[in-house]
Amino acid sequence: MRKIALILSLLVATAPAFSQTKLTGAGATFPNPIYQKWFSEYSKVHSDVQINYQSIGSGGGIRQVSEGVVDFGATDGPMSDEQMSSAKTKILHFPTVLGSVVPAYNIPGVTGEVKFTPEMLAGIFLGKISNWNDPIIAKANKDIKFPSQAIIVIHRSDGSGTTYIFTDYLSKVSEDWKNGPGKGTSPKWPVGLGGKGNEGVAGSIRQLPGAIGYVELIYAVQNKIDYGSVKNSSGAFIKADLASSTAAAASVKTMPNDFRVSITNPPGIEAYPISSFTWLLIPEKSKDEKKGKILADFLSWMVNDGQKMVADLSYAPLPSSVAEKVKGAIKQVK
Repeated sequence: MRKIALILSLLVATAPAFSQTKLTGAGATFPNPIYQKWFSEYSKVHSDVQINYQSIGSGGGIRQVSEGVVDFGATDGPMSDEQMSSAKTKILHFPTVLGSVVPAYNIPGVTGEVKFTPEMLAGIFLGKISNWNDPIIAKANKDIKFPSQAIIVIHRSDGSGTTYIFTDYLSKVSEDWKNGPGKGTSPKWPVGLGGKGNEGVAGSIRQLPGAIGYVELIYAVQNKIDYGSVKNSSGAFIKADLASSTAAAASVKTMPNDFRVSITNPPGIEAYPISSFTWLLIPEKSKDEKKGKILADFLSWMVNDGQKMVADLSYAPLPSSVAEKVKGAIKQVK
């Protein structure tokens, strides 16, 4: 009995050493694949830390971190000045990776790569181009025979940073879009069906013949959905990949101190035009000091070790100049 009592007392005494600190986050679906990878790998080397992340969309992430519901948020579209001022505490933006939004499609009988011009994309999502055999589509794709097939537009139904990136791009290349739906996480869509998350949009495209939607590159790759090249500001048709996303980031000559920047429709003949940074939203001062220290440590790990893991999931790493700036900004997290 004495031995049992001794063992029990030792277990009680050592229990705190095995307890975990749990952090919760929510937000963008765009970077969810790499975030899940990172949080898992970070926990392997920090067994006392568990990070749970829910991919609910950028709008939800901004709302929950602003209200203090979660320890951190994530977004693909930077918070507006109004959102920043209405948050319960100061929120810091930390860019994590670069990704690309691609026009993904399901066109019966078409196996070749479809080329998309800005005019085509704006026309399709405005509902002005409604059939795949439209002359505007044929003009840019003379080597493809398109069927007489109605176009089914698929867009996000939730507040979405992926939507922000896509509509930010459309607002730069189309006056009709800029003066109509405009850019935002939840615009009023002229046509189409809604899907929740990148996952929902990708699933709808796969299931519906004639469908087109916009998803983060990794979702098209993982779901084996065809996606096209997009004509950039230099007139070149560029397909999204690691190199073309990195080329888009090179357009940022001076990164602002708060890291809120848009890189859609950048200059550069090799740049993919619908690329973006994605951000973690970190309270400057956490309600729990221990969690603040963990978040700062995770950011340091992310910008060093984590960047080595991004290419395998079709993201581009932070440019070295941006990574160095992030390292300097981490000390703001308390």
